[in-house]
Amino acid sequence: MKASRRTQEERTAATRAALIEAGRRLFAEHGFAGVGTETLVREAGVSRGALYHQFGDKTELFAEVLAAVEADVTRRLAATVPSGDDGLVAVLTRAVEAWLDACESPEVQRIVLIDGPSVLGWVRWRAICQPHVLGLIGAVLAQAAAEGELLPLPVKPLAHLLLAVADEAALYLNAATDRAAARAEIVQIVDTLVRGLTERPAST
Repeated sequence: MKASRRTQEERTAATRAALIEAGRRLFAEHGFAGVGTETLVREAGVSRGALYHQFGDKTELFAEVLAAVEADVTRRLAATVPSGDDGLVAVLTRAVEAWLDACESPEVQRIVLIDGPSVLGWVRWRAICQPHVLGLIGAVLAQAAAEGELLPLPVKPLAHLLLAVADEAALYLNAATDRAAARAEIVQIVDTLVRGLTERPAST
């Protein structure tokens, strides 16, 4: 009985994973509106009934795909946060660079930045995306505050504001004609903003 139940759980997990993987490829290449359910299930190698059973409809599958992409991006950003004492400016600047790198990916461009808000609505899109990166930003700021590097500012709203900066930077870069110039401008501005948040040594 237990072996049978595990087998069913494994089949369910494999079906979900196949649909999410197919959704990532297809939504990134063609956009949400350009992908039909028949194409999704054919690419995943499952039945239409499996799609409806696992996710309900294409929109719910898209929401899971968005969460998966956002989680992967967050892992990439977390990898840029050093274990050593590089300082808040270096850490956040490196994280922004990694975020802008991620924004070059068709997955992030199409699924996260373009289709996410329009397909799911801004409130749900924000609810899916925000917890991933917001927690990382908050942790970095909290460490900087504990080490006396950050100005005495409330960490939670500051994390929200910096996340908004990152989101707008991504949208600006995505719409830019000269992406290299836009990226250089963004990095310059973020560096200036972050430096303004750090404690300055007392003058002697």
